[in-house]
Amino acid sequence: MLSDKDIKKEIDKNILVRLYLLFIPIAYFSYLFHEFGHWIVGEILGNDMVYSLNYVWPRDGHYLNESHNLYVSIGGPAFTILLAMASLLILLKYSTVYAYPVLFFQFVSRFFSLVFGGFSKQDEARISPILGLGTYTVGIIILIILLLIVIRANYKLNIDLKHNGYFFAVSILSQLLVIATYKITGL
Repeated sequence: MLSDKDIKKEIDKNILVRLYLLFIPIAYFSYLFHEFGHWIVGEILGNDMVYSLNYVWPRDGHYLNESHNLYVSIGGPAFTILLAMASLLILLKYSTVYAYPVLFFQFVSRFFSLVFGGFSKQDEARISPILGLGTYTVGIIILIILLLIVIRANYKLNIDLKHNGYFFAVSILSQLLVIATYKITGL
């Protein structure tokens, strides 16, 4: 017969496995949602935009107005922050751990992209000079916002550093899966 402590450990393991597995669809959804932010802003501004898993661009190769580059570039990170904030609100209202992977992945995806994805290729690197800010200013601001969201969720759910380390590793693996999918399929 299992003790109450053993039963709780089994339940915790089952929840962790579900959370780890959630990162895969969350990664794909997050990439699509981030790119949707670029796409919707471009379309609202009147540009005919092309949408893929990891890139959005104007169909004819240029924006109707050069200022649209700024707004379209802001769209992706803004939607990433929006998704993290919405997940945090759900987490706070319902105290559900299942919203945590969504908001955690937003931080890791921007962190990974900025640190390992070639900073100069990222949205934040396009936004900063257009706004006349230091090269890394917008990237740092976005990472701080996302980190504060993660910290708030950690506080609410009492998630420790060890589990965040596991979530970080699973996030990176999920992100690499999305990147591989994009490179293989070109979608």
